[in-house]
Amino acid sequence: MTQTKTPLRVAVTGAAGQISYSLLFRIASGAMFGPEQPVILQLLEIPNEKAMKALEGVAMELDDCAFPLLRGLVLSDDPRVAFKDANWSLLVGAKPRGPGMERADLLKDNGKIFTVQGQIIDEVAAEDARVAVVGNPANTNCMIAASKARRLTPDRFTAMVRLDQNRAQAQLAKKAGVALTEVQSIFIYGNHSPTMFPAFAQATIGGKAAREVIGDDAWLQGEFCETVGKRGAAIIAARGLSSAASAANALVDHVHDLMTPGAIHSVAVKGATHYGFDANVWAGVPVRTTTPGSYEIIEGYAMDDFAKSKIAATNKELTDERAMVAELLGT
Repeated sequence: MTQTKTPLRVAVTGAAGQISYSLLFRIASGAMFGPEQPVILQLLEIPNEKAMKALEGVAMELDDCAFPLLRGLVLSDDPRVAFKDANWSLLVGAKPRGPGMERADLLKDNGKIFTVQGQIIDEVAAEDARVAVVGNPANTNCMIAASKARRLTPDRFTAMVRLDQNRAQAQLAKKAGVALTEVQSIFIYGNHSPTMFPAFAQATIGGKAAREVIGDDAWLQGEFCETVGKRGAAIIAARGLSSAASAANALVDHVHDLMTPGAIHSVAVKGATHYGFDANVWAGVPVRTTTPGSYEIIEGYAMDDFAKSKIAATNKELTDERAMVAELLGT
């Protein structure tokens, strides 16, 4: 098939890392933007000889896959090069939490990275630029990057909670003994951290209320929420490495659905005050994609007392994180 669409420029940070190694081939194959949308991948790594050498190897493999949709590769350790004219910037790379490191230290160290990236994206990315943040703590890193933008509005910046949604969907399907597709309307509220809340009361299984099908509120309020919230730690304990393929897959879902009008899915965005979130934090909520890259928050879901208490806890964590990085935000 002859490709006539203008290629999308997709910048990816941490491009030689574990998540990107699962991600880049999916983008180049058309899984993220569709089977008729060519892409140019603009890959950013840290200015380090070993990292850049690894990135060259990834680029060789991308070439060797002979993806018809892949129209070009840019390899750089300069964010001004990698983000230049990017339609989408996928901020995957972040400093991991080391032994003995306090969360506040991690927030501040990563905050410096996302401060620079937010400024540069705002200066050099495409007119229709969108940003998706994966590097943890994703919600607050997204807030920091967005705070540096003068041209791009806050709605252009989203953080990923789709991995939590996918985890929640899988856990409900397993518990009910049904196919994954039978589980619908399971949305994530709040932070991408153990405090996030998978709102099981809104979910359906086979068209019936999930709560009714499961018939076990103690499991839903306890083990289910805990399993979803601590799944990342469980994977590290099991394989000695953090979630990579599943995170990459979730990012494909996150962007794909943000480019698909009518899609309803969980995204961390600013301004979800209807559900009790602070107006200035990025919190996971259900959204409906309106036009490619744009969305509206779905505000119609009622919350019972349990849900309200969970949302209050995750909102407190988000506002505490905001306070920890206040000097980076200029507040």
